[in-house]
Amino acid sequence: MPDSQHATAHKALLIGSPNCGKTLLFNRLTGLQHRVANFPGITVEIASGKLSGHPGVTLYDYPGTYSLQAISGEERVAVEQFELALKDPELGVVLCVMDVTRLEKSLYFALQVIRECGRAGKPVLVLANMIDVLENHKIDINLEALSRDLGATVLGISARTGQGLDSLDRAIEEQLSAPVCPSDKGEPDLLLRGNAHQLARNYGPKGDVLLRTQNRLDAFFLHTGFGGIAFFAIMYLLFQSIFTWSTPAMDAVEQGLVWISDRVVPLMGTPLLKDFTADALFSGLGAFLVFVPQIFVLTFVIGLLEDSGYMARAALICHRPLRFFGLTGKSFIPMLSGVACAIPGIYAARSIDSPRRRFLTYMAIPLMPCSARLPVYTLLIAAFIPRTTALGGLVGYQGLAMFLVYFFGMFCGLLVTAMVSRFSKAKESDLPFVLEMPAYRVPALVPLLRKSWRRCQHFVTKAGGIIVTVTFVIWVLGYFPNYGADLGTSWLGQIGRFVEPVFAPLGLDWRYGVAVMSSFLAREVFVGTLGVIFGIEGAEENMVPLVAQIQNSDLGLASGVSLLVFFAVALMCVSTLAVLSKEAGSNRLAIRMFLAYSGGAYIMALLSFQLVTFLGG
Repeated sequence: MPDSQHATAHKALLIGSPNCGKTLLFNRLTGLQHRVANFPGITVEIASGKLSGHPGVTLYDYPGTYSLQAISGEERVAVEQFELALKDPELGVVLCVMDVTRLEKSLYFALQVIRECGRAGKPVLVLANMIDVLENHKIDINLEALSRDLGATVLGISARTGQGLDSLDRAIEEQLSAPVCPSDKGEPDLLLRGNAHQLARNYGPKGDVLLRTQNRLDAFFLHTGFGGIAFFAIMYLLFQSIFTWSTPAMDAVEQGLVWISDRVVPLMGTPLLKDFTADALFSGLGAFLVFVPQIFVLTFVIGLLEDSGYMARAALICHRPLRFFGLTGKSFIPMLSGVACAIPGIYAARSIDSPRRRFLTYMAIPLMPCSARLPVYTLLIAAFIPRTTALGGLVGYQGLAMFLVYFFGMFCGLLVTAMVSRFSKAKESDLPFVLEMPAYRVPALVPLLRKSWRRCQHFVTKAGGIIVTVTFVIWVLGYFPNYGADLGTSWLGQIGRFVEPVFAPLGLDWRYGVAVMSSFLAREVFVGTLGVIFGIEGAEENMVPLVAQIQNSDLGLASGVSLLVFFAVALMCVSTLAVLSKEAGSNRLAIRMFLAYSGGAYIMALLSFQLVTFLGG
């Protein structure tokens, strides 16, 4: 391509195989914080950001693909977008990322990219990522000789440590100012595969560096019997940690809010401001903030499992059981993503080849116990289950209850997909389930802490606006027209009495009915709404923990169980419905799911209430 075309080039493109460290490199080069994890299929859409040090250059991160001869649906999309990008006159350089620890597989893809860049007249830089791993294993690789044989510059880098990024920055600058394009040899894929094999033998380590010593771990974690036991043990410890690890931080936040409330509320000049500060801000919004440490712990532990390489093994273990419910192992990662938030889980379902399996996964994800449900579960479990432990503290009753509630939500999701798949007449053949096993790695602590902190920030900012708005509205309705003297005769009380007959069969009075109704905007609003209602109702000027207020109310165990069941099944998130409608391409599907899940939640909650009442609860 003539230099004049590159003079105005202000686009760069990142492409590579799944799980080669491409998105981590993208974050390094742009300063952004897109999600990364140690299993394939994380990047499902094209991301972009300004290239650091080159403010006029935009870097694009493409979804990973194993070959330019696409097989699956998401690979076809990535390849088609890559082919279109090569025709863009503004594209200045292609950055092809290789996992140097798996050289033969990476070289085959790199040779394909080099060939296509040669045909299009685009410069390409081949980035041998994870070069630090080879150095740790005392393995040398002659990158200069490899560059000559490939016909393109190969740079050794480490996206994890930042090694070699200065050289990469200079190489990008050189290619943008004076591009050097590879020659178009027109080699067929079969020849490229043979070339990759020969080059890997000449330059690379023999076999897979990272997995060479991992066979013993896989023999245990992928074992038919022991692997399943290990999976359930790990999942139990995950939910046990939500209570065990977060309790000190939750207590500290709660005590801190009480301390601040005791000092701030008396400073408010008028009774109206005092009541608003105590009841709306501290009792309402403060009740929600108490549960943020649990979101941090949940994200941190899931991040540990992701970055360690275990999640891909869990997907493989779950493949056969999931087939019974109409799903595959490819559904596991989107469903697990739904444990943090349903929205990224729905996006991750794009990687599922079969439209039918993808549709079934869409139906299961809203029933995964997302982090928005966590404050509700924690509040109700803490109100009814004592902080008692057994087996020397290994088993906590609250953690066990949380595990059972989470398992119940997951089971409901699988039950729905099983029923739909059994009654559906649509049949289609699926591609074989093939999953690359990433290497086991020791997770880096600092990036994990940052990821967990960002997740908490996102959770607070996403829910905070809704909670502040709803809290203010609930407080106004509950405070007027009698200035908080009698909550039952307030505007809120009148609305609550109107909807109370709907919730009375569940043993819930109008206060809980209003809290449930408000939570259809976002589940976590339930906690803030209850905080405001109990704050107005209480005579205390100081903040009282919400758990204690629920324990002192007339809410019985049967009603508490019915609330847990209702929140586990009901589809109560406007954002999830919007994304579901967009991804599925059907507003009707989103509306049907909302009505079916909400109606099913009510029926199951009613049955649960009757059962617990019959058993003496």
